[in-house]
Amino acid sequence: MKLRYFLASSAVLFALTKGQSQQPATSIQLQEQAVLQKEQSLSNSIVKNIPFENIGPSVMSGRIVDIAVNPDMPSEFYAGYASGGLWYTNNNGTTFTPVMDNAPTQNVGEVTVDWKSGTIWVGTGENNASRSSYAGIGLLKSTDKGATWQNMGLIDSHHIGRILINPSNPDEVVVGALGHLYSDNEERGIYKTKDGGETWKKTLFIDNKTGIIDIDNDPANFNLMYASAWQKDRKAWNFEGAGAGSGIYKSTDGGDTWQQLNSFPSGDGVGRIGIAVYDENTVYAVHDSQFRREGDGKKSSTSNKLEKDDFKTMSKDALLALDDKKLDDYLKRNGFQEKYRAANVKSMVRQGDVQPVDLATYLETANTQMFDTPVVGAEVYRSNDGGATWSKTHKGYIEDLYYSYGYYFGEINVNPSDAQDIYIYGVPIVKSKDGGKTFTSINAPNVHSDHHALWINPKNEKHLINGNDGGINISYDDGASWIKANDPSVGQFYFIQVDNEEPYNIYGGLQDNGVWVAPSTAQESRGWLQSGQYPWESIMGGDGMQVQVDSRDANIVYTGFQFGNYFRINRETGENKRFDIKHTLGEKPYRFNWQTPILLSSHNQDILYLGGNKLMRSMDQGDSWTAISPDLTHGGKPGNVAYGTLTSVSESPFQFGLIYTGSDDGKISVTKNGGSDWQVISNTLPKDLWVSRVVASEHKKERVYATLNGYRWDDFATYIYVSDNYGQTWKNISAGIPMSPVNVIIEDPVKENIIYVGTDNGAYVSINGGESYNAFAKAVSDKTTAPLPAVAVHDMKIQKKANHLLLGTHGRSIYRADLTPIQQVNTGANAQIFDIASVRSSGRWGNSWSSWSEPNEPNVAINYYTSNAGKYAMVIKDAEGKEVQRVALLPSAGINVFNYDLSIAEKGKKILEKANSSLDIQKAKSGKYYLPKGVYTVSLDGGGGNSNAAQTTLEIK
Repeated sequence: MKLRYFLASSAVLFALTKGQSQQPATSIQLQEQAVLQKEQSLSNSIVKNIPFENIGPSVMSGRIVDIAVNPDMPSEFYAGYASGGLWYTNNNGTTFTPVMDNAPTQNVGEVTVDWKSGTIWVGTGENNASRSSYAGIGLLKSTDKGATWQNMGLIDSHHIGRILINPSNPDEVVVGALGHLYSDNEERGIYKTKDGGETWKKTLFIDNKTGIIDIDNDPANFNLMYASAWQKDRKAWNFEGAGAGSGIYKSTDGGDTWQQLNSFPSGDGVGRIGIAVYDENTVYAVHDSQFRREGDGKKSSTSNKLEKDDFKTMSKDALLALDDKKLDDYLKRNGFQEKYRAANVKSMVRQGDVQPVDLATYLETANTQMFDTPVVGAEVYRSNDGGATWSKTHKGYIEDLYYSYGYYFGEINVNPSDAQDIYIYGVPIVKSKDGGKTFTSINAPNVHSDHHALWINPKNEKHLINGNDGGINISYDDGASWIKANDPSVGQFYFIQVDNEEPYNIYGGLQDNGVWVAPSTAQESRGWLQSGQYPWESIMGGDGMQVQVDSRDANIVYTGFQFGNYFRINRETGENKRFDIKHTLGEKPYRFNWQTPILLSSHNQDILYLGGNKLMRSMDQGDSWTAISPDLTHGGKPGNVAYGTLTSVSESPFQFGLIYTGSDDGKISVTKNGGSDWQVISNTLPKDLWVSRVVASEHKKERVYATLNGYRWDDFATYIYVSDNYGQTWKNISAGIPMSPVNVIIEDPVKENIIYVGTDNGAYVSINGGESYNAFAKAVSDKTTAPLPAVAVHDMKIQKKANHLLLGTHGRSIYRADLTPIQQVNTGANAQIFDIASVRSSGRWGNSWSSWSEPNEPNVAINYYTSNAGKYAMVIKDAEGKEVQRVALLPSAGINVFNYDLSIAEKGKKILEKANSSLDIQKAKSGKYYLPKGVYTVSLDGGGGNSNAAQTTLEIK
């Protein structure tokens, strides 16, 4: 079941773009083809050598899903980031090196290493079933520490739960496959290989909705193992994280056969289960119980105050009989608007405009439902007889560990040296020293919440390595104190923004890590540990969302956190104004997307738009709000996830009030008069897909772009459209991009035919209006060059004055590149050298302030284009046309970059000194001579009769 490539007919690909009532999940054949197409796209791209600099940030890190530690040398380990790839350290997390940048995906669910041989197995596709748990491409294996990777199959499993390697025979591997996240499929269950992945046998299959989330074996006997099955059903509008298919299975023959353990809790409320095996008899399980608490989980209270739940069953007469002071206390305490006080609320009830339950639903949001749902939550079970019977270890509930979203956690660990010593983790991480009877928290101020992985040193039980939504933490005193190891730039950005300051500032909202800002000159350097000032500043908590910056005063920033909670921040004064956007009491509550869109009008920076299920507008910087539309979605669906919400808002720079909106259920609308009238313009597009972007053109008033995303249907097709008549008709311009869901599209501000696209698997540019695309492929960081990883690009921004393109990735922080060569390239030419900015001369070139420090090497990036690959030379000539330096080049066809260190040859030094007797060019400590002040010709020598294929000038001031 190794990765094989199949070619599908163009008719099949075209069918994926046609309108359907429900998009089908992408087939395994098309998934395999997409991997091959991406490789070809990278190889043939004319922009593959444009370097993207990773500019961080790193301090907040990103979500860890697994850790693999060398038990004989615990300073050596691998850390798997959910959408940031696999990283390696051999110095206890002081530094990390990425080892999957050359792999076809960065989406990780499980990491297991055979430390004797060094063989790494990565189960791709995050297994936490969150809204941003990206699918993988099966099993990847490396026998050379990540230098190369081989796909070993199970591609259609999408998400891998666990991998076990037989320590006595590393070719024997057992894998738990979760299967698709958003659709039913067959490739899920337990698979086993005895030949290192050459062939696989499915040894356990429950049904096409149930997969395997965890497997653990007796440390003394690989043949004795336990597996947990998990039935779940995630949709864009609803997530059922439990089902009757969930349960625990046991094998006594190394995973060849399995038997269900019927003594463990069963039923529709059985959710995710984590397993920890201590020995042949002792087994622990942590269970995310989605059964309802007795009495709906209401906490007893002796308070006489009214609470939200009181109104859910209150009759009309009972409400009218309430004491006005008591009702007013409830209304004021819960932030009801001033117009809602006891007298007028009762009047509205009498008239039938408001029902008592409305006073509860008025307060309920998607956020409150995450925390208030009265499920049992986390519970720990123990078996002392090899799974024959199970007993809950504790009395009552384990409060505030899982809340209602235990699907995101579900792990348990037992100390290999002490069966009474266990750890469970959710929002906090807690431990028990009495076999799960009682628990204490081992969180700390420098430990992020939301935990997903833990390693206990088998030779030193006080040594722990923890992985959470904020990266890696290490403890040597059993969690009493922690070290934070956040070296990698693995931020999961939802959205980025730039302003027009000098230097310009970069803003961004991240998954569970708030909103941050830094000047564009900020450097990712350990020097901040000495100065005590990290260049990035946190300005908002929660899951950081979109950012808008007032162009008149960059201190005024609009941003917020999930489900439409937005604020106006004055960074200078510290003022923080929360937006009060509420429906009218008695009406249906507004619905807000997890990533609620917000937009400042380019025509008037006091005017702000915010998308719920209706489009809201503020004329006074967010102090007051008015809905300027009807419901611009298909109306939502019953479920526990906010749905039927706006996801994108765009206003034309040509006309105030020419506004487009897109929704998560596939509806695109336009108004040409500021909301007085709206028209649906998406009827001819594929149905039900998430509108990831709708963008009004800044080059042509009638033009608008739309991108659709089928990820939440497990549909990975590419959907990109353009209209030149306000959306009345659409043209598909997605051909040429390897299949991957699209997140963002932006226009080039200089050339209208240049557009940039970000997908779940990388970034692309078209220089011909979408007829064809070229993949970006090169990254630079700390003076090292690597492939631009196949990471989800959630957002793109262009800073026009600096001419920088920034990629906001969901897993590898932010990348930046210069757009000049893309804007200036003429693919009809044989060769080009693009404009070079002047350089200020410095006596520091090639020298250092100390014999112990590295010389200061100048660097000028000379961008050039060649229509063909081959042997060339970059030639530097003085004002008289005499050659002072020549450097051999081997460019690819397309745009290339020559990093010139401004050095000249010994012969060149003599030529310059002869031409100007006042010059005395000294050799620097680096052993090089450097260009003195002057204007020089830079030419591209193609050899033969093409010795001056292209040229430009370079000025040293």
